[in-house]
Amino acid sequence: MSSEILTGSHFVHGDWACAEGAIAAGCRFYAAYPITPATEIAERMALRLPRIGGNFIQFEDELGAIASVIGASYSGVKAMTATSGPGISLMLENIGLAIMTEAPCVVVNVMRGGPSTGQPTVGSQSDVMQCRWGTHGDVEIIALVPDSVQEMFDLTVEAFNLSEEYRLPVFLLADANIGHMYEKLVIPPKRDIRIVDRKRPTISRERYQPFEADEGLVPPMANFGDGYRFYATGLTHDAMGYPDMSVEAQDQLVRRLCDKIRNNVDRISRFEEVMVDDCDVLVVAYGITARSAARAVRVAREEGIKAGLLRLISVWPFPERKIEGLASSVKGVVVSEMNYGQIVREVERAVRPTPVSFIPKLGENPPRPDEILAAIRGVEV
Repeated sequence: MSSEILTGSHFVHGDWACAEGAIAAGCRFYAAYPITPATEIAERMALRLPRIGGNFIQFEDELGAIASVIGASYSGVKAMTATSGPGISLMLENIGLAIMTEAPCVVVNVMRGGPSTGQPTVGSQSDVMQCRWGTHGDVEIIALVPDSVQEMFDLTVEAFNLSEEYRLPVFLLADANIGHMYEKLVIPPKRDIRIVDRKRPTISRERYQPFEADEGLVPPMANFGDGYRFYATGLTHDAMGYPDMSVEAQDQLVRRLCDKIRNNVDRISRFEEVMVDDCDVLVVAYGITARSAARAVRVAREEGIKAGLLRLISVWPFPERKIEGLASSVKGVVVSEMNYGQIVREVERAVRPTPVSFIPKLGENPPRPDEILAAIRGVEV
C-alpha cells in the first residue's frame, strides 16, 4: 500500500494537485465520468484510492456520479466528483438534493469554454454563475477559485473542510489553464494539514433528529448504518426529515439552509489584497486572470499609478462588504474575467456609483497584463 500523503516538493499539473489535495483531506470515495479538462483528476484518483483503502468508480454519466457521491457522504465517507461545465449541467438537480439533504461533498469544475459542449481544451471562467444559480430554489453556495497549482491542492483541502463544517456541497472552480498548468507543489506533512470533520451527534439514537440544528444552524450528522433513525428527502421536511408542506416548515428550513452561510460570510470569504491600502484604482480578478492582474498592478505602480489588486479566492459567498469598503475611496474599479460578464455584475452592484471598467476575454488565452494595464491607465485619465 502506497503512502497516504505524498509529502515533499513535486513538479505537477493542477489536476494532479487537486487529486492529492482530496486524498490529504481524507477523501476516500471518488466518482466521475471522464470529461476534458478534468479527466486527469479521475486518472489520478483511480490510481491512488485503491492503494490507500479508498474507492474509485467511473460511472456511466455525471448523474450517476453525483448521486453516488451523496450516498457515500451519508455513509460517513468524504466524497468528491470532478467534471466541467457540461457535466455540471447534468449534476445540478442532484446538487440541489445535496443542499436540501445537507450532504457534505466537493464538486470540482475545471472550467472550459461554452455554451453547450463548447471548447473542451480551452480555459474559461464562464461557470461562476452556473454554480451559484444553476439549481432551483433559494440556496447559498460556497465556491473557491485557485490561481496556482499549489492552490489546487490547498483549496481542495479547504473545500472539504468547509463542506464538512457547513454540511453542503462546495465547489472548486478551476479554469482549465490552472488545471493543466505545471508548477511546483509542496505537500506538507500530515500533521500540518488542517482537517475538519463533520459534527457528530452527542445524544442517544432514540432522541436523535437528523435535521435538528443548534444555534450554529448546522445539524450534527450521523451515518447511515450506525443505528440512527433517518429519513432523507428532497422535499421540504421537518427536523426528523419527514415531508412537511406547511408554510412554517418551508420558511424555517429555507431560512436555516441559507442563513448558515449568510451569517458566516466573513468567516468563509477568502481573498488576497495586494497594495490596496492606498490605491486609486482597484483591480478585481480571480483564477488565472489574477496572475495577469498582479503583473499589471506592479507595472502601474512603477509608472506612478496607485493601483491595487483584490484577488478573489472565494467567489461565493460574494464578499460584497469587502469590495464596497475598498471601492469607497478609489477613482474606479477594473474587473477582468475570461467570460462576457459574470462576477463583474456583482462588483458593479457592490461598488455603485464608483465606475467599473470591464475587460472580457473569450477563447483560449487569459487577458494579458498590458490589456489590464491599459484599463488601469484609462481610469487615471
